[in-house]
Amino acid sequence: MFVFDHPSFDDHEGVHVFTDPAAKLKAIISVHSTTRGPSSGGCRLWSYESEDAAIDDVLRLSRAMSYKNAMANLELGGGKTVILKPEGEFDREALFTAFGKAVQTLGGKYIVAEDVGVSPADMEIIKTQTPYVAGLNSGEAASGDPSPITAKGVFLGLRAAVKHRLGKDSVRGLSVAVQGIGHVGYALCRHLHEAGAKLIVTDINQGTLRKAKAEFGAVVVGLDEIYKQDVDIFAPCALGRAINPDSLLQLKASIVAGAANNQLSTPEMGAALHRKNILFAPDYVINAGGIINIASEVSGTYDLDWVMAKLDELEVTTREVFDISARENRPTNEVADVMARERLGRT
Repeated sequence: MFVFDHPSFDDHEGVHVFTDPAAKLKAIISVHSTTRGPSSGGCRLWSYESEDAAIDDVLRLSRAMSYKNAMANLELGGGKTVILKPEGEFDREALFTAFGKAVQTLGGKYIVAEDVGVSPADMEIIKTQTPYVAGLNSGEAASGDPSPITAKGVFLGLRAAVKHRLGKDSVRGLSVAVQGIGHVGYALCRHLHEAGAKLIVTDINQGTLRKAKAEFGAVVVGLDEIYKQDVDIFAPCALGRAINPDSLLQLKASIVAGAANNQLSTPEMGAALHRKNILFAPDYVINAGGIINIASEVSGTYDLDWVMAKLDELEVTTREVFDISARENRPTNEVADVMARERLGRT
């Protein structure tokens, strides 16, 4: 199948494949749009079941980054990288050095930051080969790991959903099932706990689960049990496609609001949630905190006040999506997609 015929292809400006056998690098950089500025998005290091799965992921993620950056009113386009994680042992420095060289060949059309499986330390390695990298620990505008900012934005979006659906001004006393408590998910749990929410969590990392139980009093459940919990809010914070036909049958929550990208397995899942009267906070709207943080870094002078003001704008935009959805009786994901495409000139 040509990439042009792929169901997730959306007139992407470029899909670039890079290999370096000596470094065990197999990477795909997808540039969806540069209409608003250079494309930017994270680099994901993951073990994919097939190359087609990797292509599907990078196409969907890069499109979501275009929408995310547009909805956050950033002067950035949408791009994304997936690196197929090498089997067995590999030299991490060699891998990311080779990847940095790949990014450099695009001449600034794509600015990379970290995503799942990648750290600020890896960004430092990439930086040795290209200036088109953000999320750094060092440098004049460095801001480090953007996960805490992402979590803050998700919390604000979740709070907006609570206000819209439940008529409450805070999450105090509400129950939240958090799927995935990595860097962003754990930081979200901290916000929720401090605001008085009751937490139910799951993750593949048992050590992180023990920590959440001790620090937040979280109830720990199995990976497949998280969907079935009788909670007010389901917060997907792991990988994508958490909302699918199987999970939808199990959900008891009134709200879906989390940090994961591409939470809907298909766009039709948004309509299915709408029919079940479950309010969906579109993922790329509420999880834009990280790229907002990156945008400030890319500007050359990191400004935390600007970042926080942008997070407040996200909460306003989220409320606007909810209001239009209620007024027009349309799924929230469809409303957000239309708004984003209008901002990208893709109506």
